[in-house]
Amino acid sequence: MHITRGLAACAAVAVTASLAACGSDDDGSAATSSGNGGGDGATIVWDMWAGSQSDIDALEETLAIVRDENPDLTVNLQTAPWNDYFTKLTTNLSSGNVACVTSMNGQRLSTYAEAFHPLTAEDLEKAGLSEDDFSPGALDIMSYDGQLYGVPFDVATMLVYYNKDLFAAAGADEPQIGWTIDDFEAAASAATTDANKGFAVGMGEFQWMALPIARSGKQPVDESGNLALTDPDFAAAATWYAALVTDDDVAAPVPSASDTGWGETEYSSGNAAMAVDGTWNAVSYLGNDAGFAAGMVNLPAGDNGATALILGSGYGISQDCEDKDAALAVLGSLVGKEAQDAMAAAGRSYPARAESQPLYFESLDDDVRDDVQAAFDAAFANVEGQRSTKNWDQVNTALQPQLVSVYTGQASMPDVLDQAQSQFGD
Repeated sequence: MHITRGLAACAAVAVTASLAACGSDDDGSAATSSGNGGGDGATIVWDMWAGSQSDIDALEETLAIVRDENPDLTVNLQTAPWNDYFTKLTTNLSSGNVACVTSMNGQRLSTYAEAFHPLTAEDLEKAGLSEDDFSPGALDIMSYDGQLYGVPFDVATMLVYYNKDLFAAAGADEPQIGWTIDDFEAAASAATTDANKGFAVGMGEFQWMALPIARSGKQPVDESGNLALTDPDFAAAATWYAALVTDDDVAAPVPSASDTGWGETEYSSGNAAMAVDGTWNAVSYLGNDAGFAAGMVNLPAGDNGATALILGSGYGISQDCEDKDAALAVLGSLVGKEAQDAMAAAGRSYPARAESQPLYFESLDDDVRDDVQAAFDAAFANVEGQRSTKNWDQVNTALQPQLVSVYTGQASMPDVLDQAQSQFGD
């Protein structure tokens, strides 16, 4: 089984490099691949994050496809660690020095939208792309304020992962597709024993927000794009979520703010029977080091139905790019059929291109393939685009450490949400 984590996973990664300006990498930056594609035309730099040599090798495979499809262009790839990537992108944005083809995480697009050319239907056509190439809702990932700023290379949403062995040991019924919040509560309680908790709360952005969104049917940003952390329905659902630790005792408190992956680690270590995480980690959990049998299911439905967000990452064309048409050609190859098929067939990530998605499931072992596809099909059935504010990164940076105090009962969820709303809301 393939166990490489998707390149789009919202996790810290570790390769040191710098971002380069479009059309040049002679500014002292270290390029992952600086050889040209053999053409005499424009030079296009593609910036991407990478966290391991295997990630870089996978990107190099994609680069080879791009170069083969664009023999008249010189295409260079540069990588940087996840956190460094966005730090350097901020610096390059302020200096007008952003790479022609720049990779972007959808959750961060609102912060960096000004770096990208808005894309029109004509632009997509020049890139050899069509909206119909992508799965339903996928283009929302790279859209902000009603405008398309790029095209996605993968799609993701949140799942509830569960430990089949712990459920069996507790004599509890496993979660089932189509379950409800009441079913989730019952499962968390039944799977809690003296040896383990039934659930592990999250610290990451959607690792903790996903269940409150599902329960309330409300996003923490309203349809007008305004921060809505204190919306009564969302705030009540977030308070319910915190009570899984403080009142219901089906989840353990988080020891410190540095435990940013607390829920995921508790689950993968076999200390909790369930946790919420993205589809990007499905393959990793199936091959977990603890050796337990992993299952997955869509988010439970609240009173307003099953509310889930479509997430992911994509590529945009920099406003600084001097040859937009050449960049569009590269963009088209990056999310073209051959590149998307290769990514899916290797099980690296769930592709945004609809016709490539079956190859992802074919990459899995026979004994889990049908269950994974059923969970994905259910999870993506009713997704909606994530809404965010211009300062969404700041909101989450401020909220995350406060969650520790909420989980330990030293602060209340309503107070924490009120404080963030007052600080960052309109």
